Amino acid sequence: MSAIEAVISDFGGVLTTPLLRTFAALQEEDGLDQGALGVALRRIAERDRAHPLHELECGRMTEHDFLSALEAQLRADLGRDVEMLSFADRYFSHLQPNEPMLAFLTELRGAGYRLAILTNNVREWQGRWRAMLPIDELFEVVVDSAFVGLRKPDPAIYRLTCDRLGIGPERCVFVDDVDVNCDAAGALGMTSVLFRSTDQAIAEIREALGGGQLSEPSRSQR
Repeated sequence: MSAIEAVISDFGGVLTTPLLRTFAALQEEDGLDQGALGVALRRIAERDRAHPLHELECGRMTEHDFLSALEAQLRADLGRDVEMLSFADRYFSHLQPNEPMLAFLTELRGAGYRLAILTNNVREWQGRWRAMLPIDELFEVVVDSAFVGLRKPDPAIYRLTCDRLGIGPERCVFVDDVDVNCDAAGALGMTSVLFRSTDQAIAEIREALGGGQLSEPSRSQR
């Protein structure tokens, strides 16, 4: 029997097409140098002594206020207007479900593994991203940073996810496309998989679950 009972997955960049590709496309559309958005966010963080993306993802800042601040900073940096209030519409137009990963998770669910999503996200985007995937059919637990006031890589949000599953971190595989998020999961005792490609991530998850053939998860610690 596999010692792992649950697979906890990030949303963007794991269950969807890559986020870096999406951000690159958006910056190209706006005529921005790659990295311009990151520079603007860092300048806001230095000025306000709080990173706006972190505030947004913890539900302490609205999407409108975040995008307005980013728009104003880009205007100051570039000397021209860059319209940001339509960002969500354009962002989601570039994002597509990662169908092979979803098919694999469906296989895991059928084999008896429990599935959860742990995502750093935006409160106002909940309807958009949940509509992209069969969330309720596949995942029994969804932890969204914007609704719990915590974000990865804070250890507390991983513990919260485990608490909602009712199992210890050592019985979970965690998969994410950001290395510091995987490092934090590993430090708590989770088996972490850094997503670099779909085939690579599926192979590593299979290995964590006991090799090529899926083995029945143990229920001994439920």
